[in-house]
Amino acid sequence: QVQLVESGGGLVQAGSSLRLSCAASGFPFSTYTIGWFRQAPGKEREFVACISWTGGSTRSADSVKGRFTISRDNGNNMVYLQMSSLTPEDTAVYYCARKRTAFSAFRDLTYVSDAEYDYWGQGTQVTVSS
Repeated sequence: QVQLVESGGGLVQAGSSLRLSCAASGFPFSTYTIGWFRQAPGKEREFVACISWTGGSTRSADSVKGRFTISRDNGNNMVYLQMSSLTPEDTAVYYCARKRTAFSAFRDLTYVSDAEYDYWGQGTQVTVSS
């Protein structure tokens, strides 16, 4: 059974750093692109970043470029989101998700859409104080 479990969230001060982890199981992890999304209260879930199945390509939302770095460790079935220079606007529940279809590639910006991902973790809360 496919399972994705996020961890590493918490309450931090603006300007600090935090690393989120996504532990995957139940599928051939190294063959799937993995994405990070976030959802603030009362708002739609939005794309944050994704990383290709090889780990050689990444995409990030404009709002986090230069501050967030996505990486993966295929040997341990883990994906990470290293966040720095955090601001209150980064406060949200963060989710990791598996992109549909093994060995898929980034096409026409569809990687930013919820519909492109088929399995989701339960989310981890990140709160950034002023």
